Amino acid sequence: MNQDLRTLYGWVKQSRAMVFDYTHRLPRGVYTHERPDFAYGSIRNIHAHTADCYLWWIEQIGLGRPHSAVSPPSLVDTAAMRAYFDRVDAVMEEALETFTDPDRVYVCNHPNPEVRLTVSQRWLVMHPVTHEFHHKGQMLALGRVLGHPAVFEGGQDTDLLNPR
Repeated sequence: MNQDLRTLYGWVKQSRAMVFDYTHRLPRGVYTHERPDFAYGSIRNIHAHTADCYLWWIEQIGLGRPHSAVSPPSLVDTAAMRAYFDRVDAVMEEALETFTDPDRVYVCNHPNPEVRLTVSQRWLVMHPVTHEFHHKGQMLALGRVLGHPAVFEGGQDTDLLNPR
């Protein structure tokens, strides 16, 4: 696949590491604290949903293998979530190796059975990335609501790691 997408995903992983460092520093119970008025209910649940998005689009649609979503309560802490994202990284690496035609079309089912989607390999890589950044904002907002705002070294922005 395109080297630019590999570089981009490398930045995504580095930015994700900052969020993992943040969630690891949270007091016990904050990562899994349920807030039913918030998207997916907890920082952990949002994180799991994000990983599942990668796996559904890349593993199931792009690579043609079945994927079952993880049960968020089985991911008890940041270490368990990091391990789940190791799987995401392996699947992404495989996709970046095997997707050789970025404009190859996939027709796939949508959760609404009346909708059929047409997407490309490039879209399959980019959609979960943009989705992750959307949900990263939700996780950090929920952390702030729970009294634990994110503070990153040197005032680093949380959108995308600054290139070096």
